[in-house]
Amino acid sequence: MQDEPIPNRQTSDSIDSAILNSILSARIKPGARLGESQLAELFSVSRTRVREAMMRLEARGIVHVSPKRGWYVHEPSTKEAMQVYAARRIVEFGLLKTMTPLTAVQKQVLRDHLAEEKAAIAAGDRQTLTYLMGDFHIRIAELAGNPIVTGMLQNLTARTILISMLYQSEFHALESHEGHCRIAEAIERDDFAAAAALSLRHLDEVETGLDLTRRPDPLADLRQSLSLSSIPRPPLSNSQKRTMP
Repeated sequence: MQDEPIPNRQTSDSIDSAILNSILSARIKPGARLGESQLAELFSVSRTRVREAMMRLEARGIVHVSPKRGWYVHEPSTKEAMQVYAARRIVEFGLLKTMTPLTAVQKQVLRDHLAEEKAAIAAGDRQTLTYLMGDFHIRIAELAGNPIVTGMLQNLTARTILISMLYQSEFHALESHEGHCRIAEAIERDDFAAAAALSLRHLDEVETGLDLTRRPDPLADLRQSLSLSSIPRPPLSNSQKRTMP
C-alpha cells in the first residue's frame, strides 16, 4: 500500500515537466535510471502517480520501461535520430512557412532570447545554452500561437538533445546561435518563406555535426567515476601471456 497523500493531476504533471526540462537542459543523460520510489519521495506523491507520469513520457518517446528493472531515459538509435530530424524539418518548415507577422512585443521576445544565448556563450554556460538552443524553436511555436505544434516541438527538441548527447562529438554553439539569428532576422522582416528555408539549413547543419557511427559506451559513467584509465593493471602471468591471441 502506498503512502499518502495522493496529489491531484497538476502535481503529477509536474513530474513530467521536471524530467522534460532536465533533459532539455542536458542535466539528465540518455540511459539514466528513473527510480519510482525515489521520484515518489522527491515529489511527495504515490508511486502510482509517478507511474502515470512515466507512462505519459513513454508515449512521447522520452523514457522507456525495462521489465523488472524500471524506467530509463530513452537512448535513441541512429535510425531514430534521422527520423527525429526528418520530423523536425517537416514541422518547423510548415510552421514558419504559414506564420503570420508578429507584434513588436513578440519580436522583442525573440531578440531577448537571442541575447540570452549570446550571454550564455560568452559565459561558457553549456547547461543554460543547451536549454536555450532548444527553447528557441519552442518559443517560435509559442509566438505563432499553436499549442499543438508547441507540444510536438517540446517532444522533438527533447529527443534531439538526447541524440546530441549520444552522437555529437563537438558542441558548435556559435554556429547554432548564428543559425537562430538568421531565422529571427527573416521573421522580423516578415519573410516567412526565407525563415522556413533557413530552418532547414539550420537543421541540416546540426545533423551534419552528428557522428552516427559512434556507439555509446554503457560503462562511461562508471569508468569515469572509478578513473579506470589511471589505475595500473597487474602484470600478466606467463600462462596468461601464452593464452593471448
